[in-house]
Amino acid sequence: MKQFENLKLKVCGLTKPDQIQELISLNVDFLGFIFYEKSPRYVLNHLTFNQISDISHHGKVGVFVNERISKILEVSEKAKLNYIQLHGDEDENYICELREKLNSEIKLIKVFRISEAEMDLKSKIKNLKSIDYFLFDTDSKSFGGTGKTFNWEMLNKIEIPNPYFLSGGISQENANAIHHLKQQPFALDINSKFEIEPGNKDLEKIKNFLSSLI
Repeated sequence: MKQFENLKLKVCGLTKPDQIQELISLNVDFLGFIFYEKSPRYVLNHLTFNQISDISHHGKVGVFVNERISKILEVSEKAKLNYIQLHGDEDENYICELREKLNSEIKLIKVFRISEAEMDLKSKIKNLKSIDYFLFDTDSKSFGGTGKTFNWEMLNKIEIPNPYFLSGGISQENANAIHHLKQQPFALDINSKFEIEPGNKDLEKIKNFLSSLI
């Protein structure tokens, strides 16, 4: 595989303390914790706020779906999160209010779930001035974790004003196609393709993937 320069890695859907510590030792850049109760990877079914708070890492990402702003503020403080990932249908007004109330050191990631019929991505991203990063994922009723990719060529048709995470079915087999993107991603977000079961990561697969990115 061709080498990837300065490409960061996020592993999402973490639930197991020993796996989290091993990922930290592997210098994974972002650790994703899902705070969406309907997800099979809902982190509070496995870890307490104190356990998440005690994880010493600069890239702890909390994933939320159409959550109340007050709840996000509460969780971000209790879990000592560094990033908030908005994975639902949050609009500009919601995002502005969250940004105003959230600790200024916490960065915001807005997810765009892309379907095959996606035609209006450009207009969706152009006005979100309060967002630090975008994340492009495959659309699904379950809000991610499908293991399916969307047509990455769609990203070549727009100008992307923010650094972005690429998600949705990324695997060892298809990652080389990232080189065909005109604007390279800031980071890759991996999840279900690197699991034994939801929330239980295949660390050997992740190690092999990491070695191919270096």
